[in-house]
Amino acid sequence: MNRTRFLFTSLGALALFIPRLSAQDAPKPENKVPASTLKVQVTFTESQGEKKLANLPYTFYVQAGDGGPRSPWTKVRMGSRIPVYVGKDAGMQYIDIGTNIDARGSATEGGKFDVVLSLERSWVEGDVAVPAEKSVGNPTIGASGQFYEPIIRQFKTELTLAMKDGQTIQTTQAADPLSGRILTITIVMNVVK
Repeated sequence: MNRTRFLFTSLGALALFIPRLSAQDAPKPENKVPASTLKVQVTFTESQGEKKLANLPYTFYVQAGDGGPRSPWTKVRMGSRIPVYVGKDAGMQYIDIGTNIDARGSATEGGKFDVVLSLERSWVEGDVAVPAEKSVGNPTIGASGQFYEPIIRQFKTELTLAMKDGQTIQTTQAADPLSGRILTITIVMNVVK
């Protein structure tokens, strides 16, 4: 009799929990933000005092979803390889000069997007005379026994911007401490419809 009562009590208790267990197993609707394609324009404006020296725009597309740090990177590389004399035994070495942009985006609340940028800009400016051993038939070394090396200037920054569709932000303005050249960076972001 006790066994029968225990069995019915256990079955009754189990019957009460089954609806709760099946309700918990139901999949919950996810609030995922659909992936969007962002058109990003980065413009480097270089000036010396009031005189504009260069206006360099770079336009590219970024895939932005809810991936956050796992979002894919878009990379832009534009430039030249400059020869630099590294010594009598090693000869010439080539250095990359130009613009490197790494970007990714992720959707946030309120229709905004986090745009993550790593920007690098380098340029050649002038020459420095470097003493070198003169050898017969070497046209790179002048009559004074000097080799002229390029001066390579460089700028780097990393930033994260919360931007909405159609927004323009002037993010950075920096001056080269030796030349006084001013570099201004402007970012424009549009959602591709």
